[in-house]
Amino acid sequence: MQFLRMISQQLSRFTALVIILAAAVTFIEPATFSWVTGDAQVIVLGVIMLAMGMTLGKEDYKVLAQRPLDIFIGSIIQYTIMPILAISVARLFDLSPGLTLGLVLVGTCPGGVSSNIMSYLAKGDVAFSVGMTTVSTIIAPLVTPLWLNYLVGQSVEMDGWGMFRFMLLVTLLPVAIGSMLNILFQNKHWFNDVRAVMPGVAV
Repeated sequence: MQFLRMISQQLSRFTALVIILAAAVTFIEPATFSWVTGDAQVIVLGVIMLAMGMTLGKEDYKVLAQRPLDIFIGSIIQYTIMPILAISVARLFDLSPGLTLGLVLVGTCPGGVSSNIMSYLAKGDVAFSVGMTTVSTIIAPLVTPLWLNYLVGQSVEMDGWGMFRFMLLVTLLPVAIGSMLNILFQNKHWFNDVRAVMPGVAV
């Protein structure tokens, strides 16, 4: 187990390098990660979010319950700075309509799982990140089309229920299970060993 913990620490330490190498391999041989689609994608992301949940305890939820205004402000900032920055970059570089639409779409979408993963690996406030992801995903079906229509003059069809269901399966459920395990077994030696290995699994 000590060996696995050491590997996990090194993977966490060199996360950026691992991602760059994976991207290089995929660029050379695209089929390498082509299996990460559909149910496999849900399972992979679910395992990562389970790892994050295993770091959350009762104290995190107490702090989170005291900070609803922070989550609200964070979500508002996300849906103002990012879209405005996206359209500014598109105009600065005189991007084509297609690239402009794509960039603004990315800028007006909710944070998603990636932000949670980065918070987790950077030893940030995972509970706050998950809270912001939840709020931004819930309001996305309303806010994203409005921003796109205002900034680019185009609308996009969004499956609000599908997005929420995906977030439930990939984010909230695994985090809840991991957190429940942490609350129940945090004093167990075997659980601490498993939790120590999970950052490497997430990478």
